[in-house]
Amino acid sequence: MRQRPQRATDNSPAVNIERNGPDDAAGRTAARIEMSVCPTITALTPPLDGAILMHSVAAFSIPRHCVLHRKLMSDRFEDIRTFITVVQAKGFAGAAERLGVAKSAISRRVSDLEDRLGTRLLHRTTREVSLTEAGADFYDRGMLADLEEAEDFASKGRSNPIGKLRVTAPVSFGISCMSPVLGEMSARYPRLSVQMEFLDRHTDLVREGFDVAVRISHMKDSSLIARKLAPIRHAVCGSPDYFRKHGKPKVPADLKDHKALLYSYVDPRQAWQLTGSDPVLLPSDFSCNNGDVLREMAAAGCGLAFLPTFIIHRAVEEGRLETCLTEYSRETKGLYAVYPSTRNLSAKVRVFIDLMVERFGDEPFWDRAIFRDGK
Repeated sequence: MRQRPQRATDNSPAVNIERNGPDDAAGRTAARIEMSVCPTITALTPPLDGAILMHSVAAFSIPRHCVLHRKLMSDRFEDIRTFITVVQAKGFAGAAERLGVAKSAISRRVSDLEDRLGTRLLHRTTREVSLTEAGADFYDRGMLADLEEAEDFASKGRSNPIGKLRVTAPVSFGISCMSPVLGEMSARYPRLSVQMEFLDRHTDLVREGFDVAVRISHMKDSSLIARKLAPIRHAVCGSPDYFRKHGKPKVPADLKDHKALLYSYVDPRQAWQLTGSDPVLLPSDFSCNNGDVLREMAAAGCGLAFLPTFIIHRAVEEGRLETCLTEYSRETKGLYAVYPSTRNLSAKVRVFIDLMVERFGDEPFWDRAIFRDGK
């Protein structure tokens, strides 16, 4: 016999009961039960009289969307468990050994978690793994099992940058050119705290915990981890008094008759290389490892200096320095923003880089007083 399906009330699932035959020896009737429920429902109230819940696909049919939901939830928790294990094991290899899975599977789960959150949780190098600021906060909340809060905190910075941004830049460039950018960053993003460190030494971003570095370099093979912000050009400069006394070089070969103020971080026997000419070796009795000091020595009439234009532009505008041979000046290096990874670039790093590009660009302000003719 067939019994009509019971209609679901507001608080009960829809249940179809189909009698398959006569009562069995125990006086019970085998029943085929089809239910439209979410896997979170674990019991039926009130119990069905005379029905046996048969644990099979045929007996207990869960809609496909519920199965997918259960799998997504399982993956979600497994991704977080994997991330926590990576932190505790101090690397992917250690986490793989602890969890008994392949290292590639560990990396994939952490990447999936970062993609879902839209932020980078780990800095990765060939030698070590370390937490980003968002990763540290997520780890702390994940250990407290506050999953919803942890994911919200890690991902909410995608469109509204918050937290601390650690930046390093060369001393002379930072002092000469970055103050306006940092002031505008503070005005635009009041919830962002910037920690700026001016250093002339090479920094290990991951080991020292920097989010981004501003570097002056060639960076020929670093397109995956760097973004060019502006060209860096050099120009020969001296004081007006020096040029009145010694004359102004007309071609690069004339430099050999002038005294040079040399940058000591390079070979002291360095030759000045200008565009379209042979290197010129100048006599010198002074060298220094700081471009600002060389600029002031040149402004005092002590000789000629071959310096980046961002260091000398204000002295040129003020009339304390004059340039020569600008038609032979060239872009020798570039200004780059360098960061540990291109995956899930955090909002705080992205807005910093975008603002630098916006303020500097292909014709940075420090070149305008020196290359008025566009050279």
